[in-house]
Amino acid sequence: MAAKTVAGVDGRTWSVRRNIEWSVPATGDDFEHDVDGGRGAAVLILSALFLFWVILIVWTPALVHVPWFFWLIAAVAVLFFPFRWWLRRPWTVVAETAGSYDQPAERWTGLVRGGTKAREEIRIVVRRLRTQGTPGHADSPLQPVN
Repeated sequence: MAAKTVAGVDGRTWSVRRNIEWSVPATGDDFEHDVDGGRGAAVLILSALFLFWVILIVWTPALVHVPWFFWLIAAVAVLFFPFRWWLRRPWTVVAETAGSYDQPAERWTGLVRGGTKAREEIRIVVRRLRTQGTPGHADSPLQPVN
């Protein structure tokens, strides 16, 4: 995504951006409990599901009439989880400044689930920088990075 340049209330220029994460980054707490099967498990499950549908369609007798709304329900059922996965991808929100001669350089990052929430968090960060000079707030996902 494109970075927004924001002039802070304290005179510093901030760069605010959001990037989609295609794999969930392992954090300290999540790392020990990570039991993701990986791409191999996803390929195995999707190929088994595809094979199931092919067998179901091929073995259907010729005289069986399947109403159109059953095909619609099947399409919705098949597309629901990939669509939900796409909508709930994590986004990394980053606000950083090079600082000035009397202010230090800062970098704030945070992880937000969903594109709409990430866009809203960008709006909140921009508004806070313009009014208060800091991107984080009490319940913000953004935290300062050293």
